Amino acid sequence: MPPNIPEDPLSGHLGHLSPEQQHILGKFRTELEQEGVFVPERHDDATLLRFLRARKFDLVKAKVMITSCEQWRKEFGVDEVVRTSEFPEKEAVDKIYPQYYHKTDKDGRPVYMERLGKLDLKKLYAVTTPERLLKRFVLEYEKFLTDRLPACSEVVGHRVETSCTIMDLQNVGLKQFFQVKDYIAEATRIGQDRYPECMDKFYIINAPWVFSTVWMVIKPWLDEVTVNKISILGYNYKTELLAQIPAENLPSDLGGLCQCPEGCSLSDAGPWNEKNTGLIAQTDPNTTAAKSFKHDPSHPAAALPSSMGQTG
Repeated sequence: MPPNIPEDPLSGHLGHLSPEQQHILGKFRTELEQEGVFVPERHDDATLLRFLRARKFDLVKAKVMITSCEQWRKEFGVDEVVRTSEFPEKEAVDKIYPQYYHKTDKDGRPVYMERLGKLDLKKLYAVTTPERLLKRFVLEYEKFLTDRLPACSEVVGHRVETSCTIMDLQNVGLKQFFQVKDYIAEATRIGQDRYPECMDKFYIINAPWVFSTVWMVIKPWLDEVTVNKISILGYNYKTELLAQIPAENLPSDLGGLCQCPEGCSLSDAGPWNEKNTGLIAQTDPNTTAAKSFKHDPSHPAAALPSSMGQTG
């Protein structure tokens, strides 16, 4: 690429494919169909491109990845998890290990929050099990693609494909982390290998001094692309969070203005929730995503499928 022409930050996405990438996408789809791996209701072009981007458009590696994913879905029983979709211990777990989606950032992405400070493994496993936590994790990923992303895309008028994540380590010591290390490791593997290219911004806030030790454990689990998306902010995080997330969408205990009556962690507030259809995503029209995708002929919000893949 000539030095004076900036690289397209959305290269490899629908509407931003080079002729070579378009050719690889077509060949990828054809070979998956021929080999009996292609699942029409899940494998739309946006989903296939997530797997291709995750493997830098290496067709062989992307085929291995998506084939392995389909085998994992059968072994894990993903369709059954989605069909039953019950987690009655949600409120009890929320008091110990809050994990939830809450509204959107300025680019229209769903904001996912995970707060480790209250974690007590003995109390947690008195109300649930590691297996059920992972099933809930997978269920939320499925809902992320089939419900949350399409709703966010419709609101902002362009395709939204990723999340913005906040991991709060307030009051977290080595004990809490190592108690839940195995669960986090498995959840990380599932996210990267089965639902690739779904994460964008990732903020780690209130990171204590011992986090350097924790980071040495976590970092090898992550690929280079993921590591580069992570911002470790410590205790002075509010300015940076509010630059990405509207104050009215950020919980008040994290420096925002939101105070959901039932508590932000249990509200499921966002464009995807019928109870919150008045909650319009606050987006900045000057962001890269908004400028690049806004009513792009390849990305009309009206053409978004009801299921954008599965999760990914």
